[in-house]
Amino acid sequence: MSPVVWLDGRLLDASEARVSPFDHGLLTGDGVFETLRVYRGVPFATGRHLDRLARSAAVLGLDAPGPDVLRPAMAEVVEANRLSAGRLRVTVTGGPSPLGPARGRGAPTVIVAGGPMARWPETADVAVAPWPRNERSPLVGAKTTSYAENVVALAWAEARGAGEAVFANLAGHLCEGTGTNVFLVVGGRLVTPPLSSGCLGGVTRELLCELVDVEEADVGVEVLAEASEAFLSSSTREVQPIATVDRRPLLSAPGPRTAEAAAAFRALVGADLDP
Repeated sequence: MSPVVWLDGRLLDASEARVSPFDHGLLTGDGVFETLRVYRGVPFATGRHLDRLARSAAVLGLDAPGPDVLRPAMAEVVEANRLSAGRLRVTVTGGPSPLGPARGRGAPTVIVAGGPMARWPETADVAVAPWPRNERSPLVGAKTTSYAENVVALAWAEARGAGEAVFANLAGHLCEGTGTNVFLVVGGRLVTPPLSSGCLGGVTRELLCELVDVEEADVGVEVLAEASEAFLSSSTREVQPIATVDRRPLLSAPGPRTAEAAAAFRALVGADLDP
Protein backbone atom coordinates (compact mmCIF):
# COMPACT_ATOMS: atom_id res chain seq x y z
CA MET A 1 0.00 0.00 0.00
CA SER A 2 1.37 3.41 -0.98
CA PRO A 3 1.84 5.78 1.98
CA VAL A 4 -0.66 8.57 2.59
CA VAL A 5 0.69 12.04 3.37
CA TRP A 6 -0.83 15.32 4.51
CA LEU A 7 0.22 18.15 2.21
CA ASP A 8 -1.02 21.72 2.68
CA GLY A 9 -4.30 20.71 4.24
CA ARG A 10 -5.12 17.56 2.25
CA LEU A 11 -4.53 13.85 2.63
CA LEU A 12 -3.00 12.43 -0.55
CA ASP A 13 -1.50 9.22 -1.78
CA ALA A 14 2.25 9.79 -1.74
CA SER A 15 2.41 9.02 -5.46
CA GLU A 16 0.07 11.95 -6.12
CA ALA A 17 1.69 14.48 -3.77
CA ARG A 18 3.48 17.34 -5.51
CA VAL A 19 5.76 20.09 -4.23
CA SER A 20 6.68 23.05 -6.42
CA PRO A 21 10.11 22.91 -8.11
CA PHE A 22 10.45 26.47 -6.85
CA ASP A 23 9.90 25.47 -3.21
CA HIS A 24 12.42 27.31 -1.06
CA GLY A 25 13.00 24.25 1.10
CA LEU A 26 14.06 22.26 -1.96
CA LEU A 27 16.18 25.03 -3.46
CA THR A 28 17.88 26.47 -0.36
CA GLY A 29 17.15 24.26 2.64
CA ASP A 30 14.82 26.95 3.99
CA GLY A 31 12.68 24.81 6.26
CA VAL A 32 12.24 23.24 9.68
CA PHE A 33 11.08 19.81 10.75
CA GLU A 34 10.34 17.45 13.61
CA THR A 35 10.59 13.67 13.75
CA LEU A 36 8.43 11.89 16.31
CA ARG A 37 8.34 8.24 17.26
CA VAL A 38 4.92 6.60 17.21
CA TYR A 39 4.01 4.23 20.04
CA ARG A 40 0.68 2.43 20.27
CA GLY A 41 -0.69 4.57 17.43
CA VAL A 42 0.21 7.86 19.16
CA PRO A 43 3.08 10.25 18.29
CA PHE A 44 5.25 10.64 21.38
CA ALA A 45 5.79 14.00 23.13
CA THR A 46 3.77 15.89 20.51
CA GLY A 47 3.51 19.02 22.64
CA ARG A 48 7.27 19.31 23.11
CA HIS A 49 7.97 18.61 19.45
CA LEU A 50 5.49 21.19 18.21
CA ASP A 51 6.86 23.74 20.68
CA ARG A 52 10.33 23.18 19.25
CA LEU A 53 8.98 23.38 15.70
CA ALA A 54 7.54 26.80 16.53
CA ARG A 55 10.87 27.93 18.02
CA SER A 56 12.77 26.69 14.97
CA ALA A 57 10.33 28.43 12.64
CA ALA A 58 10.77 31.66 14.58
CA VAL A 59 14.55 31.47 14.12
CA LEU A 60 14.05 31.27 10.35
CA GLY A 61 11.15 33.72 10.29
CA LEU A 62 8.78 31.06 8.93
CA ASP A 63 5.04 31.25 9.49
CA ALA A 64 4.44 27.70 10.68
CA PRO A 65 0.92 26.46 11.48
CA GLY A 66 0.10 25.88 15.11
CA PRO A 67 -0.91 22.76 17.04
CA ASP A 68 -4.58 23.32 16.16
CA VAL A 69 -3.66 22.48 12.55
CA LEU A 70 -0.77 20.07 13.03
CA ARG A 71 -2.17 17.78 15.74
CA PRO A 72 -5.23 16.77 13.64
CA ALA A 73 -3.02 16.43 10.56
CA MET A 74 -0.70 14.09 12.44
CA ALA A 75 -3.61 12.02 13.71
CA GLU A 76 -5.01 11.73 10.18
CA VAL A 77 -1.69 10.49 8.81
CA VAL A 78 -1.29 7.95 11.60
CA GLU A 79 -4.82 6.65 11.01
CA ALA A 80 -4.58 6.61 7.21
CA ASN A 81 -1.34 4.62 7.32
CA ARG A 82 -2.49 2.34 10.19
CA LEU A 83 0.71 3.32 11.94
CA SER A 84 0.72 1.62 15.32
CA ALA A 85 4.51 1.96 15.61
CA GLY A 86 7.00 3.87 13.50
CA ARG A 87 8.02 7.44 12.81
CA LEU A 88 6.22 10.63 11.85
CA ARG A 89 7.78 13.71 10.29
CA VAL A 90 6.38 17.24 10.17
CA THR A 91 8.11 19.56 7.67
CA VAL A 92 7.50 23.28 7.06
CA THR A 93 9.36 25.10 4.27
CA GLY A 94 9.46 28.61 2.91
CA GLY A 95 7.10 27.60 0.11
CA PRO A 96 7.32 28.57 -3.58
CA SER A 97 9.83 31.39 -3.98
CA PRO A 98 11.92 33.20 -6.57
CA LEU A 99 15.19 31.54 -7.51
CA GLY A 100 17.81 32.70 -5.02
CA PRO A 101 17.98 33.25 -1.26
CA ALA A 102 15.00 35.59 -0.97
CA ARG A 103 11.82 33.88 0.24
CA GLY A 104 8.54 34.34 -1.60
CA ARG A 105 5.47 36.03 -0.14
CA GLY A 106 3.15 33.03 -0.36
CA ALA A 107 2.15 30.44 2.21
CA PRO A 108 4.66 27.90 3.49
CA THR A 109 4.64 24.29 2.34
CA VAL A 110 3.53 21.98 5.16
CA ILE A 111 3.96 18.20 4.99
CA VAL A 112 3.18 15.44 7.48
CA ALA A 113 4.42 11.98 6.53
CA GLY A 114 4.79 8.72 8.40
CA GLY A 115 6.14 5.26 7.97
CA PRO A 116 7.84 2.27 9.59
CA MET A 117 11.17 2.60 11.31
CA ALA A 118 14.20 0.38 10.90
CA ARG A 119 15.46 -1.26 14.07
CA TRP A 120 18.60 0.35 15.50
CA PRO A 121 21.51 -1.86 16.61
CA GLU A 122 21.71 -2.57 20.33
CA THR A 123 24.88 -0.45 20.55
CA ALA A 124 26.40 2.29 18.41
CA ASP A 125 29.90 2.71 17.04
CA VAL A 126 30.71 6.40 16.61
CA ALA A 127 33.44 8.34 14.86
CA VAL A 128 34.52 11.87 15.69
CA ALA A 129 34.03 13.99 12.58
CA PRO A 130 36.96 16.10 11.35
CA TRP A 131 34.70 19.14 10.88
CA PRO A 132 33.46 21.28 13.80
CA ARG A 133 29.97 22.50 14.60
CA ASN A 134 29.69 26.28 14.66
CA GLU A 135 28.19 27.20 18.02
CA ARG A 136 27.92 30.80 16.77
CA SER A 137 25.78 29.97 13.76
CA PRO A 138 22.50 31.89 13.38
CA LEU A 139 20.77 28.51 13.13
CA VAL A 140 21.89 27.22 16.54
CA GLY A 141 18.92 25.75 18.37
CA ALA A 142 16.81 25.37 15.22
CA LYS A 143 16.03 21.99 13.68
CA THR A 144 16.27 22.91 10.02
CA THR A 145 16.18 21.04 6.72
CA SER A 146 19.67 22.38 5.95
CA TYR A 147 21.05 18.91 6.58
CA ALA A 148 23.80 18.45 3.98
CA GLU A 149 26.53 18.82 6.62
CA ASN A 150 25.01 15.92 8.54
CA VAL A 151 24.63 13.82 5.39
CA VAL A 152 28.32 14.25 4.55
CA ALA A 153 29.47 13.54 8.12
CA LEU A 154 27.31 10.44 8.48
CA ALA A 155 28.55 9.03 5.16
CA TRP A 156 32.11 9.72 6.33
CA ALA A 157 31.45 7.81 9.57
CA GLU A 158 29.76 4.90 7.81
CA ALA A 159 32.74 4.55 5.46
CA ARG A 160 34.78 3.95 8.62
CA GLY A 161 32.44 1.33 10.02
CA ALA A 162 30.60 3.63 12.42
CA GLY A 163 26.86 4.24 12.69
CA GLU A 164 27.02 7.87 13.82
CA ALA A 165 29.36 10.84 13.50
CA VAL A 166 29.98 13.04 16.53
CA PHE A 167 31.06 16.67 16.29
CA ALA A 168 33.23 18.94 18.39
CA ASN A 169 32.42 22.65 18.27
CA LEU A 170 34.79 25.48 17.36
CA ALA A 171 36.06 25.55 20.96
CA GLY A 172 36.98 21.85 20.78
CA HIS A 173 34.19 20.82 23.15
CA LEU A 174 31.94 17.83 22.55
CA CYS A 175 28.76 18.99 20.82
CA GLU A 176 26.40 16.41 19.26
CA GLY A 177 25.91 13.76 16.61
CA THR A 178 24.34 14.18 13.18
CA GLY A 179 20.92 13.40 14.61
CA THR A 180 21.63 12.67 18.25
CA ASN A 181 22.63 14.14 21.58
CA VAL A 182 25.51 12.62 23.51
CA PHE A 183 25.77 11.63 27.19
CA LEU A 184 28.90 10.29 28.87
CA VAL A 185 30.10 9.29 32.31
CA VAL A 186 33.21 11.14 33.48
CA GLY A 187 34.57 10.65 36.98
CA GLY A 188 31.31 9.00 38.02
CA ARG A 189 29.20 11.93 36.76
CA LEU A 190 26.69 11.63 33.92
CA VAL A 191 27.37 14.63 31.68
CA THR A 192 25.84 16.04 28.48
CA PRO A 193 26.99 19.11 26.52
CA PRO A 194 25.05 22.29 27.34
CA LEU A 195 22.94 24.03 24.71
CA SER A 196 25.62 26.74 24.58
CA SER A 197 27.88 24.14 22.93
CA GLY A 198 25.77 24.55 19.79
CA CYS A 199 23.94 21.24 20.11
CA LEU A 200 20.27 20.93 19.29
CA GLY A 201 18.02 20.71 22.33
CA GLY A 202 16.70 17.22 21.65
CA VAL A 203 13.31 16.28 23.05
CA THR A 204 14.67 12.97 24.34
CA ARG A 205 17.66 14.82 25.81
CA GLU A 206 15.29 17.23 27.55
CA LEU A 207 13.22 14.41 29.03
CA LEU A 208 16.29 12.50 30.20
CA CYS A 209 17.56 15.63 31.96
CA GLU A 210 14.27 15.62 33.89
CA LEU A 211 14.30 11.88 34.59
CA VAL A 212 17.85 11.16 35.77
CA ASP A 213 20.67 12.96 37.55
CA VAL A 214 22.71 14.55 34.75
CA GLU A 215 25.02 17.56 34.61
CA GLU A 216 25.29 19.91 31.63
CA ALA A 217 28.98 20.69 31.20
CA ASP A 218 31.53 21.42 28.51
CA VAL A 219 34.05 18.61 28.02
CA GLY A 220 36.73 18.22 25.41
CA VAL A 221 35.70 16.01 22.51
CA GLU A 222 38.66 13.73 23.29
CA VAL A 223 37.07 12.88 26.65
CA LEU A 224 34.36 10.84 24.90
CA ALA A 225 36.83 8.05 24.02
CA GLU A 226 38.01 7.99 27.64
CA ALA A 227 34.55 7.79 29.22
CA SER A 228 33.64 4.74 31.29
CA GLU A 229 30.33 4.62 29.40
CA ALA A 230 28.37 6.80 27.01
CA PHE A 231 25.17 6.82 25.01
CA LEU A 232 23.31 8.57 22.22
CA SER A 233 19.78 9.88 22.57
CA SER A 234 17.18 10.78 19.97
CA SER A 235 13.48 10.33 19.32
CA THR A 236 14.06 7.26 17.16
CA ARG A 237 17.07 5.74 18.96
CA GLU A 238 15.71 6.49 22.45
CA VAL A 239 18.79 5.61 24.56
CA GLN A 240 21.48 3.78 22.56
CA PRO A 241 24.73 2.74 24.30
CA ILE A 242 27.98 3.68 22.58
CA ALA A 243 30.25 0.67 22.15
CA THR A 244 33.25 2.26 20.43
CA VAL A 245 34.63 5.72 19.69
CA ASP A 246 36.92 5.81 16.66
CA ARG A 247 37.10 2.00 16.97
CA ARG A 248 38.25 2.22 20.60
CA PRO A 249 35.94 0.18 22.88
CA LEU A 250 34.47 1.85 25.93
CA LEU A 251 34.64 0.04 29.25
CA SER A 252 30.96 -0.97 29.21
CA ALA A 253 28.04 -0.77 26.77
CA PRO A 254 25.61 -0.43 28.34
CA GLY A 255 27.00 0.74 31.63
CA PRO A 256 24.90 1.23 34.77
CA ARG A 257 24.09 4.90 34.13
CA THR A 258 23.07 4.12 30.56
CA ALA A 259 20.85 1.28 31.76
CA GLU A 260 19.29 3.60 34.34
CA ALA A 261 18.52 6.23 31.69
CA ALA A 262 17.08 3.64 29.29
CA ALA A 263 14.85 2.16 31.98
CA ALA A 264 13.60 5.59 33.07
CA PHE A 265 12.77 6.53 29.50
CA ARG A 266 10.96 3.24 28.80
CA ALA A 267 8.91 3.72 31.96
CA LEU A 268 7.94 7.22 30.84
CA VAL A 269 6.82 5.95 27.43
CA GLY A 270 4.72 3.31 29.14
CA ALA A 271 3.06 5.85 31.42
CA ASP A 272 2.62 9.02 29.37
CA LEU A 273 2.77 9.50 25.59
CA ASP A 274 2.66 13.31 25.74
CA PRO A 275 4.84 14.25 28.72
